[in-house]
Amino acid sequence: MHVKYADKDLHILGFPCNQFGGQEPGTDAEIKEFAKGFDAKFDLFSKIEVNGEGAHPLWKWMKAQPKGKGLLGNSIKWNFTKFLINKEGQVVKRYGPNDDPSTVEKDLSKFM
Repeated sequence: MHVKYADKDLHILGFPCNQFGGQEPGTDAEIKEFAKGFDAKFDLFSKIEVNGEGAHPLWKWMKAQPKGKGLLGNSIKWNFTKFLINKEGQVVKRYGPNDDPSTVEKDLSKFM
């Protein structure tokens, strides 16, 4: 999706987090190298926390938005939770970890 919609100003941002079963134990460099094996072309940032007192301010903000709340509140339940943010900077939809990226892609046409 990142490559397919780059000309329409879609930006996919990845934020590794090790708060879920220790799935991201590596360094930032190791995580980026691992992602290359999956041909990841989106921006991958440094590892952060998404829950608790140490949660990154961006994630605190996204989770607090009306459309940023999950089914069970605003905490992130597992890696691969996704947020769709429109060009005005508003969270328009939150997707669970099991939602395939194709689900997000279907919603893009409403906001591009």
